[in-house]
Amino acid sequence: MSALELRPEVATAPADGGMVLLDERSGRYYHLNGSGAEITRMLLDGAAPGEAARRLAERYALAPERAAADVDALIASLEGAGLVAP
Repeated sequence: MSALELRPEVATAPADGGMVLLDERSGRYYHLNGSGAEITRMLLDGAAPGEAARRLAERYALAPERAAADVDALIASLEGAGLVAP
């Protein structure tokens, strides 16, 4: 997977140190915490998951494996919620 692309029906907005995603099809809101929002912004701005994990590891002094697992888990959650474009 390269950069993340949300479905056209998903709107984003900053909120409480994180990000809110609104699935306009279902009317459901999803709240991302600060790190989830940061990862999502990196991916939406064109970073590949590996690059986002590298940046996350550097910024927060995380083990690279932990950062990669966090990025992968976020992507899986977004996909599972049907928010990611095919």
